[in-house]
Amino acid sequence: MLKQTFIQLVSGYAGNNQLSTELWNEIEISYSGKKRFYHTLTHLENLLIQLLEVKNNIQHWDTVLFTLYYHDCVYNALQSDNEEKSAGLAEQRMTQMIIPAEIIAACKAQILATKKHLDNTDTDTNYFTDADLSILGTDWDTYSAYFKNVRKEYAIYPDVIYNPGRRKVLKHFLAMVRIFKTDYFYTKFERQAKENLQRELSLF
Repeated sequence: MLKQTFIQLVSGYAGNNQLSTELWNEIEISYSGKKRFYHTLTHLENLLIQLLEVKNNIQHWDTVLFTLYYHDCVYNALQSDNEEKSAGLAEQRMTQMIIPAEIIAACKAQILATKKHLDNTDTDTNYFTDADLSILGTDWDTYSAYFKNVRKEYAIYPDVIYNPGRRKVLKHFLAMVRIFKTDYFYTKFERQAKENLQRELSLF
């Protein structure tokens, strides 16, 4: 479903099947990197499933789809500018596809919004960042597999460095009045997300 959706998306602008295939191959390779355990194609598939459920509430569907495919395209656990680099790559590739400038700008803004997942004045951005965090509100087995995979992505860091950082992230989300900005995702995931985060925090 991921590949087909991307090819259809790009063909609506570029009209070039070869370019569509080349760009998809780049995305597939990026998300299949050996050092990726959570930020993978499975993550994109889950995002697409979540977003399809609220498609009728999203004003600019194509923009959100481009954001989905490129938001973690550049991911290096050692770097703090992955979102900026992913947004830059998205701009380059979307320019190749002859995407209108306003869509490119909106896509870049949405990718950058995943850096902090704060409430946004743009409702589409809130739907995307909520979907990006939906893993937090899944059942415990799924959630625990998620945070273990995140730990694998940061395997270069020993526990003495990683654990304080992870605790800070957990406390950051738990301190939020609402993790999920949209009513749909709040109702669906908020309670379970808070329980999962608190349970993981208690493991340290």
